[in-house]
Amino acid sequence: MKRRVNGRRHEAFKKRKGESIMKRLGTTIVLVGVPIIGISLIVALAQSQANPKPKAITVAGRPLPDCPVGGQPISFAVQTSSENGPVFFCCPNCIKKFNAEPKKFVDKVTDQRKALAQFPRTQIICPFSGEAVKSTIFIEDKGSKVYFCCQNCRGKYEKDPAKYAANLANSYTYQNNCPVTGKPIAPQISATAPAGETVFFCSKDCPDKFHKDPRQFAPKLEEQGFRLDLTKKAP
Repeated sequence: MKRRVNGRRHEAFKKRKGESIMKRLGTTIVLVGVPIIGISLIVALAQSQANPKPKAITVAGRPLPDCPVGGQPISFAVQTSSENGPVFFCCPNCIKKFNAEPKKFVDKVTDQRKALAQFPRTQIICPFSGEAVKSTIFIEDKGSKVYFCCQNCRGKYEKDPAKYAANLANSYTYQNNCPVTGKPIAPQISATAPAGETVFFCSKDCPDKFHKDPRQFAPKLEEQGFRLDLTKKAP
């Protein structure tokens, strides 16, 4: 009988000792875990400050649509032409991927065009000749003006507008204002940026000012969704 009682006491002692060890172990884990969590939060905060989330790029109060390939906001400086109008991308590498499999991106291109329909644009090219348009030569078509470089082109276009629909769709730029003065661009006045992008201006004096220091005027272009690549020069 005495052995049975002692055995029960021994088992109870072992149980209390085990519970005590588990409590101490739990306290230790909590005490160790708290500083680890704190350190993790500090590291995450530092990383977020060092690499802040990029702000949404907006033009005329609207966010730029995404590149159909890369999924990032487009640049109006990076584009390729198609039968239904230009397609814009976030970088030149995306153009190569798009051209390799254009059918793969049809839906995303459609979404991009729907979004771009809300953005202001300026016609710069005659849909018949491909030359710079003149503001005094145009026709009214479905409530909008279509501009031409000369009266001869205007007459030929009017005979069969559908024939030149693709040309017209690719005759616009979304860079509407001169980066030097902020005034509306003149389609006849343009210059090539360091990496080969075409930039439009309002007067003949502006290209020289731009070439002297492209970086100075790059922010004014970026406000219009037109990001210059100033890290390299055209070959």
